[in-house]
Amino acid sequence: MNETTSEWIKRHAHPLTTLDPQAPLDDLGPLRNMAADAAIVAVGASTRQAHELSAVAHRMLRFLVEERGFRSLALEGDDPERVGLGAYVRTGHGDPRALLARARPFLRTEEILGVVTWMRAHNERHPHDPVRFAGLPEPSRQAPPTRADLEERLADDVIRWRERSGDKIVYWGGVAHTIQSPGHLGGHLRERFGAGYLSIGLTFEYGALPMPVPSPPADFAETPLSAAGLDAFLLDLRTPGPEPVRAWLEEPARTRLIGPAQDSTEHLSGGSFGGWFDVVAHHRRVTPVHLISI
Repeated sequence: MNETTSEWIKRHAHPLTTLDPQAPLDDLGPLRNMAADAAIVAVGASTRQAHELSAVAHRMLRFLVEERGFRSLALEGDDPERVGLGAYVRTGHGDPRALLARARPFLRTEEILGVVTWMRAHNERHPHDPVRFAGLPEPSRQAPPTRADLEERLADDVIRWRERSGDKIVYWGGVAHTIQSPGHLGGHLRERFGAGYLSIGLTFEYGALPMPVPSPPADFAETPLSAAGLDAFLLDLRTPGPEPVRAWLEEPARTRLIGPAQDSTEHLSGGSFGGWFDVVAHHRRVTPVHLISI
């Protein structure tokens, strides 16, 4: 019997068993080999407004720091030095909750606060081997001439930080930037670093952000992922598979992309699922991030 795409996914998926950022990282063990050759790992979320996707991104950051020697976090969307977060993770000076209140709205969450306080706690335990924010210039509030110019500038900033610091970098942002497509940050980084750039997509089926988000149309790439019947899992898309799997990965695809406007019909297209991502972490259901209170 020919194996279906969902059957193949279920056979090769690695279940994710917890969202607790402080819990043991055993369920992320397969990421050790997936990221073995990576100097830059991009964790690209289909939305920045889902608790589950933020929580798994935090756990991946922690795993890559503790198990793979990554030492810089490029947090897309704001300048941690301007906000004061860079100084906080270095020295402990300041109130991280109050500092995040000065950041852009999609970073003002308890989930990002958890990342910042974990970074500070790591540095207190390892003062001679700290983790830090990548020193990337803050994106201009004036749009550059074109979207392509913005993507190239973002990639150049990451490349310069890698050359200057020597750090392995986790880039945490949105899939609109991190996908491995020409004209996107991820495409530029794949061209520059080859297999040293790993693109991880964080996807989901349905839930609330807080507005209700229904399951996507049947032709979206997430549909076979959810049909595998697992609540949350990690999957290496580079694993060889039968013809239906190759078709799913190589044919023109659509996948969720929900930005601050929370338009549930928004999506990525113009590429293939296997071309955009090397690895995917999929959750069937998501709930809203928790906004910080001061």
